[in-house]
Amino acid sequence: MNTQTISIDFPNDILLALNESEQELKQRVKIVLAIQLYKLQKLTIGKAAQIAGLSRFQFEGLLAENEISISNLTIDDIFDDVQKLS
Repeated sequence: MNTQTISIDFPNDILLALNESEQELKQRVKIVLAIQLYKLQKLTIGKAAQIAGLSRFQFEGLLAENEISISNLTIDDIFDDVQKLS
């Protein structure tokens, strides 16, 4: 898998304030970004899991913990599908 590196500047004392290592902060940022992009429907659940560095199953569990639906279907979508099948 090819990767792209993106740098983000933080104040020098942010790691101390968060009581996290640089690696922990990187992982947190990746997870938050992945969740947000998924919620905005910019990425599929699989691609969001990839950004977060998690398996799809792990990412779905994370979404469930944060009360975020793993399906983007609306009630109207379901009724439309049922009508098509009838």
